[in-house]
Amino acid sequence: MRDTLRERLRALRADTLAVYFAARDPRLPWRVRLVALAVAAYALSPIDLIPDFVPVLGLLDDLLLLPLGIALVIRLTPPEVLADARRKAQATVERPRSLAGAAAVVAVWLLMAVAAAVWFARVAAIPRA
Repeated sequence: MRDTLRERLRALRADTLAVYFAARDPRLPWRVRLVALAVAAYALSPIDLIPDFVPVLGLLDDLLLLPLGIALVIRLTPPEVLADARRKAQATVERPRSLAGAAAVVAVWLLMAVAAAVWFARVAAIPRA
């Protein structure tokens, strides 16, 4: 059961990316493109319609709205556009990830935040005339 859930989550991720790539394709009709952009923005946005900390309903919107929106976009998208979008999504999903690279980016951001905090503390400590 765990492997099945994992496979479904991978498929959902790939379909979300396919919707994103389809939304950027100029061959997609503009009405479908608007729906695809809205679905992709909702899927990739950290802001939810109902916040996740609300018991049951917080996760229910993600479990219902996202698959329904993705299914709608997939149904409305022309087959050739969908095939290209799925190919791009699969290439993105299969691309190797570098944990060392991610750690380096996080380290640089943390160093910049510390440097900014020190700078602001020094500027605030300067006596004004």
